[in-house]
Amino acid sequence: MSVFFRRSCGAALAYAVATQGAFANLSANDVWSDWQTYMGSMGYTITGEQNTSGDVTTITNMTMKMDLPEGEGSFDMVVPEMTLTENGDGTVSIEFPESFPMTVSGQAEEEEFSVDILYSQTGLKMLVSGTPDDMTYDYSANKLALALDNIMVDGEAMPDDALDLGFEMINLAGASRMQIGEGRKVDQNFTAANLTYDLNFQDPETGEDARINGKLDQLEFEGKNVIPAGFSLADVEGAYEAGFAFDGIFTYGAGQTSIEGTSEGEAFSMASSSDGGRFGASIDAERLAYDVEQNNAKLEVTTADLPFPIEIAMAKAGLKLEAPIQASEEVEPFGFAMNLTDFTMSDILWSMFDPAGALPRDPATIALDATGTAKVLLNFLDPEVAEALESSDEVPAELHSLKINELLVSMVGAKLTGTGDFTFDNSNTEEFGGVPAPAGEANLQLVGANALIDKLIGMGFMSENDAMGARMMMGMMAVPGDQPDTLNSKIEFTKDGQILANGQRIK
Repeated sequence: MSVFFRRSCGAALAYAVATQGAFANLSANDVWSDWQTYMGSMGYTITGEQNTSGDVTTITNMTMKMDLPEGEGSFDMVVPEMTLTENGDGTVSIEFPESFPMTVSGQAEEEEFSVDILYSQTGLKMLVSGTPDDMTYDYSANKLALALDNIMVDGEAMPDDALDLGFEMINLAGASRMQIGEGRKVDQNFTAANLTYDLNFQDPETGEDARINGKLDQLEFEGKNVIPAGFSLADVEGAYEAGFAFDGIFTYGAGQTSIEGTSEGEAFSMASSSDGGRFGASIDAERLAYDVEQNNAKLEVTTADLPFPIEIAMAKAGLKLEAPIQASEEVEPFGFAMNLTDFTMSDILWSMFDPAGALPRDPATIALDATGTAKVLLNFLDPEVAEALESSDEVPAELHSLKINELLVSMVGAKLTGTGDFTFDNSNTEEFGGVPAPAGEANLQLVGANALIDKLIGMGFMSENDAMGARMMMGMMAVPGDQPDTLNSKIEFTKDGQILANGQRIK
């Protein structure tokens, strides 16, 4: 039940926020009609009583219902009353009640369940303008909130302290432009002063509990959506094939999260913070891309097993990925990059394995930037294919080339840098034990390795024999550089299967 419950609550939040901009047109009747058409095409069944008096159209008991995929349950939302007022200047104002319930119900792990979620708002204003085929919704609100109201499992209500969940967004404003043709093109943007979230739960059998609360400040979002005609949440693969696409970026100015509770009778706590970050994503039928970054992140963990907190921090952490996701006979480009910049940890944590301070405690950095080409052999958007991959030995793609634009590992006084450029022969997988045969070269430089080995020997982490073996290996693979304690290495893979280190054959 818990897995489905988490997914459903996330979906309910997305639906509640997204539907703030789902109305459009210049007359109240057209707004209501377009609402029914648009949401109906997404899999909802919509009903409501419509009454018009002068310039005001009132929809009472507006019900939205959708059966969730794979028979997992249903989503229901009932808006007691919604009014649409024609302002006489070609615009329509929309008003909602200050609160109304939403229900997610279904069956999981042989248990029938239903979850009531209360949606509330204060100061919500919405204005629709434009033309029937090109509509813009401007909206603002002092507050939007979601909160768990009631949970039933097999006809019995869960205790009030078993689970409590709430989200709240303050001082938000946004606009959504919807252009309607065969499908819909949607341009959206919004800002919010902050988003807060709280989660509290307690296991009634074990007494274990946890309390999670957090906050994100200065939220901003900008994105574009292409929604094809006949779009259906139940057929994700078909939607992408019909032209569904999304491209957007979400940023925030600062964030913090705290977690505390008990597990197996022991107390624990965790606190994290950052000075902001971003989450960018784009996807269509052919490609998927992510761009995630967090600035000045800090984490502190306290457990009963340790008499002091564990503290770590980093100036920047990031991840970028761009890759094809559709099976094709064509070789297509991909890219991957990651970085952990200026990673530090508290002296107390260092002293657990380096009490004498022998190792340099300068901030550590790990970075990798790689691009290449590959041929995708499977369609990752097909749910059956994605599920089968978890237990299958089938290769999902062929790697054809790989270029390492940057490699950097800098820590404990040593620094490794490098670049590389390779091609791969997928017709020859025997030469290297099932891996396509590579051809190309890597150029590496290692600074401070001998000094680090000496320190590890002094700390007792490495024996003299182990150190001798490591130095012999470095002597075989590298040559001394111009600066002290510097090693350079050029590793070549030839098309006939040889491996050369600085011109000397090692295979």
